[in-house]
Amino acid sequence: MLPTTAVYSATKFAARAISEGLRQEAGSKIRVTTICPGAVETDLVETISNPELKKRVNAFQAVAIPPVTIARAIAFAIEQPANVDVNEIVVRPTAQPT
Repeated sequence: MLPTTAVYSATKFAARAISEGLRQEAGSKIRVTTICPGAVETDLVETISNPELKKRVNAFQAVAIPPVTIARAIAFAIEQPANVDVNEIVVRPTAQPT
C-alpha cells in the first residue's frame, strides 16, 4: 500500500462492510458480490499532477492487469445459478506487492 492512502483504504473497507450488510439483509432476494481489484491498467496516472505521487502510481501500474480481466471475474459471478452467491472476488496481478 502506498503512503497517504488511509482515506482510500477506509472507503474500500466501508464498501466491503456495506456490501456484506446488504447481502445479509437481502437474504435470498438478491445476490451481492464485492469485486476487489488490484492494480488495473487505467489512464489515472495521466491525471496526477503531483510528481512524487505520479512516480509511485507509475511503478504500481507497471504490473497492472488489463480491465478485461476484471470483466471476466464479474461475468463469472453473474453466470452462477440463482441459488449461488459469489460473495467476494479478489483479482490481483501476480507481481503486485501487498
